[in-house]
Amino acid sequence: MNNNIIKKLTGQTFEDYSFKVSYILDMDAAPPLPATRNRHSGRTSREQDSQPGTSGGSLGPRQKQPDFPLRMLVPTQFVGAIIGKEGLTIKNITKQTQSKVDIHRKDNTGAMEKPISIHSTPEGCSAACRMIMDIMQKEADDTKVTEDIPLKILAHNSLVGRLIGKEGRNLKKIEEETETKITISSLQDLTIYNPERTIIVKGSIEACCRAEVEIMRKLREAYENDIAATNQQTNLIPGLSLSALGIFSTGLSVLPPAAGPRGVPPVHPASYNPFLQAPEQEVVYLFIPTQAVGAIIGKKGQHIKQLARFAGASIKIAPAESPDVTQRMVIITGPPEAQFKAQGRIFGKLKEENFFSAKEEVKLETHIKVPSSAAGRVIGKGGKTVNELQNLTSAEVIVPRDQTPDENDEVFVKISGHFFASQTAQRKIREIIQQVKQQEQKHQQGAPVTHRSK
Repeated sequence: MNNNIIKKLTGQTFEDYSFKVSYILDMDAAPPLPATRNRHSGRTSREQDSQPGTSGGSLGPRQKQPDFPLRMLVPTQFVGAIIGKEGLTIKNITKQTQSKVDIHRKDNTGAMEKPISIHSTPEGCSAACRMIMDIMQKEADDTKVTEDIPLKILAHNSLVGRLIGKEGRNLKKIEEETETKITISSLQDLTIYNPERTIIVKGSIEACCRAEVEIMRKLREAYENDIAATNQQTNLIPGLSLSALGIFSTGLSVLPPAAGPRGVPPVHPASYNPFLQAPEQEVVYLFIPTQAVGAIIGKKGQHIKQLARFAGASIKIAPAESPDVTQRMVIITGPPEAQFKAQGRIFGKLKEENFFSAKEEVKLETHIKVPSSAAGRVIGKGGKTVNELQNLTSAEVIVPRDQTPDENDEVFVKISGHFFASQTAQRKIREIIQQVKQQEQKHQQGAPVTHRSK
């Protein structure tokens, strides 16, 4: 009965989404039913994997966490061995590791390698990875393949910078601790429909599997931080649909899909709804490398004009204070969604034009002004608020001490970080400013809240 219902529901579509229905494994119940009949068929059930946060294959106590599968790339010649006769080998992998394993056999017909998506707990993904590596090694031995088989992990480009770390420190640490050699495919290999980069791990099977644990830990952490930042952003800017903004002019998604076939065009959601009432104009001071000014302005100023029209913001580049400055200030004026779009495009442009190396994530410094009366609230008692801001957003937030307020009684707050980190920090700080302003208005109107200030 249950199997029939699952078969009927799987593949049904609703509002451009296709259903994927499967059992959630109960660790305390009887062994799960091996619902694997359509696992390798390459049908639309896999495409649902591309929606962030789906929990179809996630397990027990972690099912409420964002679904972040392990994505492997394996030589096509080993796919048959991984599946096994009548699917017995892959059924054994799924049963022993309590994972859902999708082999995207129909992707990139004729390609030398095929992607595999493994949905499970981190431990389940690692166990399945180890079994697949062992199977490939045995098959290589049996067929007298002499080359070492590296572990290849696929990761969305937006996460790779945080895996690499500043000056490659994270990657070097993983290499040293696991005794592996790790390389990452070039940015030049990215396309609109393939935003994934290949992380190639070389070493013994044991070493490669130890590295997988550390690599996936870093990638999951970056993904979950971006999901948190996205939720903050959409909550603070009502009606904003991130995918519809076209943040990067290449068309790459801001956030990676949780999984899905490589080369399949993304589903475009409905465009965002504009604010019902005119939002407050904000001014942001964004600092870019001096050598990037020409790329932002464009030939005869065409790019900066197009950017301003696209974002609905005023965008000006302040004159250089001296000939040898390394950074230039871009002054962006506009409402919240215009700030989001303008800043996002600038971050994306700097990456596209290679002003940051392949191993670097685009991190920029942003200044916003806050009323001097709100600066203390941004810092918090003993720095509590600013520390919470930094932990939440992964951005560096600094309120310089001993600032002299300007003619509008305002001081600067400095924010440094990647795009989502910076955006979330900006919105949270604006929220604090708004709260301070509302409290001051109540005090001025003589509202009965004055006793709270004691």
